[in-house]
Parts: sequence; C-alpha cells; structure tokens
Amino acid sequence: MIADSRESTAGGLRRTFGVFQLTMISVGATLGTGILVILGEAVPVAGPAVWIAFILAGATALLSALSYAEMAGMVPVSGSSYSYSYATLGEGAAWVCGWCLVLEYAVSVAAVAVGAADYVNETLRVFGLALPPSLTTGPEVEGGVINLSALLVVVLATVLLMRGARESGVVNTIIVFVKIGILVFFCLVAFTAFRAGNFTPLLPMGAAGVSAAASSVFFSYIGFDAASTAGEEAKNPKRDLPRAIIASMLIVTTMYVLVAIAAIGARQWEWFESSTAPLVQIVHEITRSDVAMLLFAVSAVLAILSVVITVLYGQSRILLTMARDGMVPRVFGRVSPRTGTPLVGTLIVGVLVAITAALIPLGELANATSIGTLFAFCLVNVAVICLRLRRPDLPRSFRVPFGPVLPALGSLACAFLMINLGGVTWAVFGAWMIIGFVIYLAYSRRHSRVGALTEADYRASIEA
Repeated sequence: MIADSRESTAGGLRRTFGVFQLTMISVGATLGTGILVILGEAVPVAGPAVWIAFILAGATALLSALSYAEMAGMVPVSGSSYSYSYATLGEGAAWVCGWCLVLEYAVSVAAVAVGAADYVNETLRVFGLALPPSLTTGPEVEGGVINLSALLVVVLATVLLMRGARESGVVNTIIVFVKIGILVFFCLVAFTAFRAGNFTPLLPMGAAGVSAAASSVFFSYIGFDAASTAGEEAKNPKRDLPRAIIASMLIVTTMYVLVAIAAIGARQWEWFESSTAPLVQIVHEITRSDVAMLLFAVSAVLAILSVVITVLYGQSRILLTMARDGMVPRVFGRVSPRTGTPLVGTLIVGVLVAITAALIPLGELANATSIGTLFAFCLVNVAVICLRLRRPDLPRSFRVPFGPVLPALGSLACAFLMINLGGVTWAVFGAWMIIGFVIYLAYSRRHSRVGALTEADYRASIEA
C-alpha cells in the first residue's frame, strides 16, 4: 500500500498538507454539522440533556479517533479505515468497510447540504424574500419538488474540489475560522439570555432519549476520518496525521458541548420542536437585529459549505484507493495531471450526492450516515487489536494507551450506539450491505489486485 501511495504521489497526488492543514480538514468536516444542521432534531429527542448526547457521541468518537491515530501512523495512505481494514483483516472485511464509508460520506454530505436550505431561506428573509416550498424540500413533503439550495451547495463544493486539493484546502481553512467565529458569537449572545431553569427536568425522555440522540448526531464526528484520507497528500503523515486527528476531536467536542448548553440555556427545549435553523432564530430573537441575523445565516451557509467540501474530498480519496485495489472501476482512480486530483471520480460523486441531497429528507440521511460511520469505526478498533496481537514489532508513531482495552471499549461503544438506531435505519443499512455483497461477488472479486497475485508475487511482496 505504501509503495502504491508513493507511485500515486509521483504520478499526480501532491504532498501539500502539514499538521495545520490536516487539522483544518478534520475540523472543517466536523465542526458545525451537528450544531447547525441536526441540533433542531436532536433536542426534541434528548430534551435539555442534548449536551450529554454530544458528550456521549464525542467520547465514542474519541475512542475510535485514538485507534485511527495509531493506524494512520502505521499505514499513512489514502483510504482511511478501508485501508486499515485491508492491511489487517483482509480484502473481504475491507470491502465491507469501504462500502460503509461510501454510505457514510455520500449520505452525510447530502444531509449537511439539506440542512443548508433553512439557513439560505433565513438569509433571504432578511431581504423580504424566500424560496417557495417546492424548491426547499424534496418530493417526500407535500408540495415539495426539489431542494434547490442543497443541490447548489453540493455543485459549488464539487467545482472547488475539481480545481485542486491545495486551492480547496485554502478555502476550507478560511471557512473553518469563520465557523469558529460564528459559534463563539452565538455563545456570547445566547449566554446573555441564559436561564438555568431551562435544564429542568434534565431527562424528560429518560436515558433512552439521550442514547437515541447520541446515535443520531454521531455522524457529526466523521471529520477525523476525512483527515485520515489525506495520507498521500500529507508532507509527514506518520507524524502529522495522529496529531491532527486528536487535536480536531478535542476542538470539535468542546465547541459542540458549549454551543448546546448555550442554546438550551437560551430557549426551553420544547421550543426546538417547531424551529428551523434554531441557532440563527435564537440570535435574531435575542438581538432583534436583522444585520446580526444576516451575518450569522451567511456564515452558517459558508460553514456548511466547508463541511461539504471536506467530506466530498474524503469520499473521492476513498474511492481512489478502492479503485487502485480493483474494488471499484478504475475511473475513480484516475488522477488529473493538471489539477493533481481524481477529477472524473470527484465529478461522478458530486453528481450523485447532489441528486440525493435534492430529493431525500434530513432525518433519514443523518441516521443512515450514523450507522455507516459507527460500523466503519468499529472495524478500525478491531484492526488495532488484531495488529497488536499479530505484529507487536511494527513501528508505531502513536500508540493507543492501555493496550487493547481502549480499542475494545471503542468497538463496544460503537455497537451500543448502533443498537439505538431505529428499525428503518437498520433496514436501509441491511439493504445497502446486500447490494454491496452482490457488487463484490459480481465485480470486485473478479478485478481484485490481491486476487490476481500468484504465490510468487505474494511472497515477493511480503519480503519487500
């Protein structure tokens, strides 16, 4: 895999990212998603304890992030958990993981883009304008035709990515600072109207409500996964990837909890049941300023755009790695010599995601993303345990503390959150896995590079 990554870098992919840029990719793909998009749906499920749901989801993600950091230092290539599973558990497990990642990334981009529609409308309302219902929701809602805002957000992100990783990385870094700024601004505004009584009762839906909300918002934590897909474009991946992954998790979890507490302190939890774009509405109701509302809404759209950019980036790099292994058609692995990016693969992914975002509602997209993410993270934790047992001698630039205990806890935590997802989500996941199984048997196994190796080739590669 490492040899392949060197060839790929020599043939097109460029090593331009340091630890700062990798951290920004990770934060860009994470920060803002759960708060700006899914908070309004999570609060009615968890009540005032929604901040506990973010801590629960964040703790689960952090356990997996430690495993990602160890694997990223050992296998510094694109492909994220797909590559880690391939290196430790074999081709079959890698295909399952990669297929889950396709679901995770593509659907999460669509979910985030759908959430942008409310903020676009809030921006237009400042000028006395608004998109008609037929252009703000898909056909699942009566009168809805297409979510135009979600479609345009994905198209814009795709165009930026096709221009090159360095250019899109600069745009993403700028937007990351914008989104941190608006979330800090929201906290300052919300704490001026803070009421401790809004947290009573803390658990109106019981512990089950908190668990269900944590399962739903878990897709907000896929950012460090996106950073690990940049292994072949990092200047020093063995050193910088673990640092970026852990730093981004600490930044994001802190911000999520802080904003969730500020939001509940400013408004009773029942208020969120009928709200759209709740953060911008809170800002407007407290400040009574159209200017503040406009700045926050525009910044929120930019924040959501940065998530779409970075997650689309991760999706295209995972498919590039899978194409290199023969798991998906080679077209996804072609790197443009002009831009240094998988141009055709990025375009195909962008078109499919744009269609999904335009037609499917937010709730189902978020849950489908969570279950795919949790399953992939579970496999990475297992991969760390397997390598600790099979190859304790391998050099590791970062080691998960307490041996296999924390990776085992990470796997169990992921399994717990998966169990709390609804029956419809499990049915969708089951259907997705059946489709993947058929594709693997019909195409991937026939075109697999590993399957084509002779015994002599295999022994030579092991010796090398």
